[in-house]
Amino acid sequence: MSVQLPRTFPLATIALEDAVQRQFRLLEHTAAHFEGPQLFEADTGVVPGLGRPRTTARVEAVLADFFGAEDAALVQGAGTGAIRAALQGAVSPGDPLLIHRAPVYRTTAVTLRGLGVRTTEVDFNDRTALQEALESSAFAWAYVQHSRQRLADSYDPGEVLAACRAAGVRTVVDDNYAVLRVPASGVELGADASCFSLFKLHGPEGVGAVVGARDLVAHVRGDNYSGGGQVQGHQALDALRALTHVPVMWALQSQVGTEVAARLSAGEVPGVAEVRIANAQDRCLLVRLDRPVARELPAAAARHGAAPYPVGSNSRYEIAPLVYRMSSSSLDDTPELADWTVRINPMRAGADLVIEILRRALHDLEG
Repeated sequence: MSVQLPRTFPLATIALEDAVQRQFRLLEHTAAHFEGPQLFEADTGVVPGLGRPRTTARVEAVLADFFGAEDAALVQGAGTGAIRAALQGAVSPGDPLLIHRAPVYRTTAVTLRGLGVRTTEVDFNDRTALQEALESSAFAWAYVQHSRQRLADSYDPGEVLAACRAAGVRTVVDDNYAVLRVPASGVELGADASCFSLFKLHGPEGVGAVVGARDLVAHVRGDNYSGGGQVQGHQALDALRALTHVPVMWALQSQVGTEVAARLSAGEVPGVAEVRIANAQDRCLLVRLDRPVARELPAAAARHGAAPYPVGSNSRYEIAPLVYRMSSSSLDDTPELADWTVRINPMRAGADLVIEILRRALHDLEG
């Protein structure tokens, strides 16, 4: 069988001890902006002078301080809404926008089409090509996806952002699947904006964040003047409460993923041919099977307790291990893997359960 997984270059993760310190630091910033009773109260509406609920404004201040940014805005539409709001504030129809040469995440492609920008693709893995594009003076803005778009992507997001900054090109970063899992988010690496879903961080449905430069965040906030578009105070508080345990939860999940990868690579489960840790959207394991049963495996694994499909990729609803097909953008780039490879995310489970579910599911598909 000629199909093989490409070499992957997983993003660095945060050690458990560092994740604990991040949790503590988040609470320190929370205490700086909330008096005790305010953590149990939430307002709604377009408050005069603020244009949004007071509680929402406080949570935004916490996020800005936590990420070392000038400002932050909570938006509706989760990660997609955050990216759309930031790009809408950065570029106008017909403007050039530098992006990575790779399949674009489906919802981002809709945003780019709707904005009517002129995208130019450059391989961010090729430093020379990137530098030439930046030195052309053709771009005022670049869009960078922190998580990998192609399985074989190897570029360092920090280096890409530094090159853009040195050339005077401003940047919007899609930090979905990366923020609070990697050592530094886009804005902490010097980007003008980090955009991410708080739903993917155990927060309420539909809430996203744009964290970054004051002028860009002000544009986002100005566009979102309608009362119906505001993130209400109870949603903002819900998101903040969820964030307090996310760093530790994700550090544990990364540890479990590494253990599962090692045990599968050692041959613990018959039927597994190859394993890679990858940032294929979320950080996960890509498991190539020795038989083309990848399309049938998720349903078989679900019968033994696995999640049958994602909800928000690490949303509050996802507790069981996920055994699922590869992401659409990954399959756009490597369609030959569709019958042979699944992605596995431990979610809140330990390595023993992940391995046992996979073992039983593959046994069910024998013959």
